[in-house]
Amino acid sequence: MSCAGLASQSLSFWEPYMNLAEQLSHYALTLRYDDLPAAVVHKVKQRMVDSLGCALGSFDEAVVADLRRFAGSVPLDSSSVLGTAQKTSVDVAAFVNGAMVRYYDFNDGYIAKELGHPSDNIPTCLAVAEAEGASGRELIVAIVLAYEVQCRLQDVANLYRLGWDHVNYVLISATLAAGRLMKLSQEQLAHAINIAVNGHIALRQVRAGELSAWKGCSAANAARNGVFSALLARHGVTGPSPIFEGEMGFMKQITGAFQLDVQQFGNAENGDFRILNTLTKLLPMQGEMQTAVWAALELRSQLGDLGVIRAVRIDTTEVGYRILGKDPEKWRPASRETADHSLPYAVARALLDGEITASSFAPKKLGEPSVLAFMDKISVYPNDELTALFPAQIPNRVTIELISGETLTKQVNAARGSLATPMDDEDFENKFRTLLCPLLGVERIDKLLECIWRLEGQQGLEALFELAIIEAH
Repeated sequence: MSCAGLASQSLSFWEPYMNLAEQLSHYALTLRYDDLPAAVVHKVKQRMVDSLGCALGSFDEAVVADLRRFAGSVPLDSSSVLGTAQKTSVDVAAFVNGAMVRYYDFNDGYIAKELGHPSDNIPTCLAVAEAEGASGRELIVAIVLAYEVQCRLQDVANLYRLGWDHVNYVLISATLAAGRLMKLSQEQLAHAINIAVNGHIALRQVRAGELSAWKGCSAANAARNGVFSALLARHGVTGPSPIFEGEMGFMKQITGAFQLDVQQFGNAENGDFRILNTLTKLLPMQGEMQTAVWAALELRSQLGDLGVIRAVRIDTTEVGYRILGKDPEKWRPASRETADHSLPYAVARALLDGEITASSFAPKKLGEPSVLAFMDKISVYPNDELTALFPAQIPNRVTIELISGETLTKQVNAARGSLATPMDDEDFENKFRTLLCPLLGVERIDKLLECIWRLEGQQGLEALFELAIIEAH
């Protein structure tokens, strides 16, 4: 059966005996643009503004330059490397552009049983959509699909407590999005999932102890593996099945058993698309410590002299402590990737500087004597009361003890970008402009934003990639 034929089916053609990979493939190929509420389409465009801003904003960083050189060593011309006129293979473009989106840890997030960043799928969708000559509407559907699959998997099974990285869910969602854009059949797409999951499982060590450049590349690599698996399936390669339920499959080896009701995924009838529940950031750092920095900045405004501070205590959730405050490396971060996942560093930096920007985590700032001395005054503790609020809220409490014995305390439960206080279009545009003003002129930024906001009317993506080219500077 052709992909076009599958796309015209409704979910009433569901076969109850299909395994999970087949169910996911069926959903991927039956979701249509007309199924998407206007709010979902608009959310996609907001996430495009957010993700492209994050990606292009990192253009001059050393790791990103290294990755562009890597892409240049693969002399194919399927898909664009963001910010350049350079083209490379579709899977390498997905990888390089994905690493750019993640570099500043500034893109969106979703919190459930597992934590993750569903916009990690957007660079893959862009790369494959360009290679396949897809329209803006086709790109939007692929992005919604990827978000839906990744977030629904995060809803049902934890990975990080078992030592597996959350990007294993990106692997599955990116495979489905890529396969849909490639117009694979349902059978081919199920095999793409089987190939991807069997051969490309990522470990959580990438986010433990001292973090490396691979922290920002792990999801991009998962997505690249998804694209590669879809390409193999397109050419007839089959994969082991059932990959989720099998004797040596994903549930038995990785997550344990879980139930995933694919028929309840977002559709035209229920309008319940998970992209509507994703979170965004105004600060370029790990999501669970955003509220700690806002609390610290509020307390700083009450102090005239930081020299009166004797000690700073941060109370956080169990997840926050585990990821951001437990490891010794978080107290003397030697890399950007460790610093933007360090509660003591981020709070110290905020109190000393009065702000957090992308440059707050630059390598040259990590060893400054003033910040190291201030971090020695900071302690971090898990708190049961705050943990009970998570994940509905992401609370942190900062308490400053003064030399006089007086204490100042501020608890923030939700940062701007949360479901309670979502960012609006103006917030996204301001963030985009702040990141890109050093790289693109005002006129180019305006045109690029207009192109994204009109994405559903674009017949191709050439204009978007051309407007994103950063000239020599």
